[in-house]
Amino acid sequence: MEIIKYIVFGIVQGLTEFLPVSSSAHLVFAEKVLGGVDNGLAFFVVLHLGTLFSLLVFFFKDIIALFKNMRLVGLILLATFITGIIGILGKDYFESLFSSVKATAWQLVFTGLILIVANRFINGKKKTIGLLDSIIFGLAQAISIVPGISRSGATISVLLFRKIDRDTAFTFSFLASIPAILGAAILEAKDINHAMNINISNFIIGFIFSFLAGIVSLWLVKVALKKAKLHYYGYYCIIVAILFIVFC
Repeated sequence: MEIIKYIVFGIVQGLTEFLPVSSSAHLVFAEKVLGGVDNGLAFFVVLHLGTLFSLLVFFFKDIIALFKNMRLVGLILLATFITGIIGILGKDYFESLFSSVKATAWQLVFTGLILIVANRFINGKKKTIGLLDSIIFGLAQAISIVPGISRSGATISVLLFRKIDRDTAFTFSFLASIPAILGAAILEAKDINHAMNINISNFIIGFIFSFLAGIVSLWLVKVALKKAKLHYYGYYCIIVAILFIVFC
């Protein structure tokens, strides 16, 4: 049934958006296996909105606390600005990369290697994000636009490399992803409106499953960091990438 495809895409997006395994890679792979969907670009933006909503729910208390910490807000905006400029300037190039399954797979291998190395730096003690941390974070977040490079994997890893405490890295990484995801949705607002007028039920289903799976994946990342098991996701990335290189 066609509806199953939209449910699967919603679950894949929700689980892999926050797990450090690259949602873009898994969506490329899922399209290869299941085939595309109508108004695919707009649909995937709607899936991102579902995961954005899960962020707002999961980090509700932290978001409220931001109003009392304007320094942290400024650092998030700086990282977002850097990511946004690179994303806008390279928009056409980044979109062209989604057509290559093999290139995406190799980039997923890179993500896996980064995670394996990052797990060795997981015992950092710094609880304060600095200006340079924010700049490096913004660059890492921009690089993760490339399919196969995990946003959460890249950003959490660079903060761990900077000896940031794992809890601080977790919270900052996902709080900073809120404006990035929202910005991407705004850029594609025209496509979303057009698609919603055509097939709203499938989009709503994708949104709901993306939201629910997003809550689960955020919890899983938090557990992985707490137990210093980030490298397991690195091995997973490499295995999945090799499978697609061999069979696709």
